[in-house]
Amino acid sequence: MEVIAAIKNRRAVKSFDPHHKISEETRRVLLETAVLAPSAYNIQHWRVVDVQDPAERAAIREVAWGQAQVTDASALYVLCADLNAWQKEPRRYWATSPQPVQDFLLPKLDEYYRGKQEVARDEAMRTLGIFGMALMLVAQDLGYDSCPMDGFDFDAVAQIIHLPADFAIGYMVAVGKGTDNAWPRNREPVEKLVYIDHF
Repeated sequence: MEVIAAIKNRRAVKSFDPHHKISEETRRVLLETAVLAPSAYNIQHWRVVDVQDPAERAAIREVAWGQAQVTDASALYVLCADLNAWQKEPRRYWATSPQPVQDFLLPKLDEYYRGKQEVARDEAMRTLGIFGMALMLVAQDLGYDSCPMDGFDFDAVAQIIHLPADFAIGYMVAVGKGTDNAWPRNREPVEKLVYIDHF
């Protein structure tokens, strides 16, 4: 499937076939392709909790307004951001870059993030948004439906997945075989959303 077709066909599906299983090979392709998404300074802030345990899924559903896709989708990914990834062995992010590039970027990285927790969080969340979109488009290309989710108790889910203190949950993505057609798409015309040069 071409990218344009994947974007046009991807919808936030709410009902999934609870009996469908995604093969391990497909799961691997899905995640290995999604991690090719771009990230600030190539930090790759994303950390993905692939919730496979049925009891854990049920616990998350309880704190997610009882939404069926939490337990019925073939896969449930909790997308988390490592807020301090920028200072964890940062040279590894550019290990394949020329030495002058590495020598330039390392101090710039420190200058950009150190003492700026809000900047670090905002950048991690932007990166997580890019990753999640890549994940959903790859799922669509592989013949699967998806649903991004933020309708849940973030603190409760953090406890369930044992989220480290320096991490934050961005959102969850359910992936599987949809059983119902998505609601009709409602988008504003491009002319109402795009401005030339200024507002």
